[in-house]
Amino acid sequence: MSANTNNDEAVKIPWRIKEWFPDLSEKTITALQSYFALVVKHNKTLSLVSPKTVPVADALHFADCILGSQIVLDDSPDLKKIYDFGSGNGFPGIVFGILNPEIEVVLIESDLRKVEFLKHVATTLSITNVKVQHATIESLPVDSVKFAIVRGFGNISKTILLARKIMPKGGVLYHMKGEQWGLEITEIPTQLCSIFYPALVREYVLPSTQIRFGVVKTTKN
Repeated sequence: MSANTNNDEAVKIPWRIKEWFPDLSEKTITALQSYFALVVKHNKTLSLVSPKTVPVADALHFADCILGSQIVLDDSPDLKKIYDFGSGNGFPGIVFGILNPEIEVVLIESDLRKVEFLKHVATTLSITNVKVQHATIESLPVDSVKFAIVRGFGNISKTILLARKIMPKGGVLYHMKGEQWGLEITEIPTQLCSIFYPALVREYVLPSTQIRFGVVKTTKN
């Protein structure tokens, strides 16, 4: 099955999301396909994802974000608002917003060109629960972010160092990580562990692959 879009390049790329996630509605599948086409269309000028990952984007980017989003929501079922730090290409924030239209998703990005891309995606797909903010993580107001998620931004230590002032006590930061998640936890400096407590939420395997990923959460002490 190929992505049903007007973009010739995207049409030729395998799209197996409906096969892997049969419980998703047709509306959700269509929105994800349309987002995929926009990523492909703008990738050459904005370097949104590695060109090598485009042929397997349905697994490596979309399935990854769908599974990660489900794990976050299972862990925080009463979630009403979440930030995506360093959103860049929109993974996972755009996917999270499409899957959960009742939850407000705020995409934080410092690159103005990518901010404009994210706004274009939200407007084109009418994702009204997704807001885009041109800012750095550390510039956000103190204690203003209760829940956040990051994917491909940086290691856990770097991320919690930047977020240490903007998250209140009890704030939760979810990190979508590859197989080396355990190593990243061991590399967190002792002084940062006194600020954020790290724990694995759940591991998962991407469809049609043997690649293991994990969602790690760090909770502000």
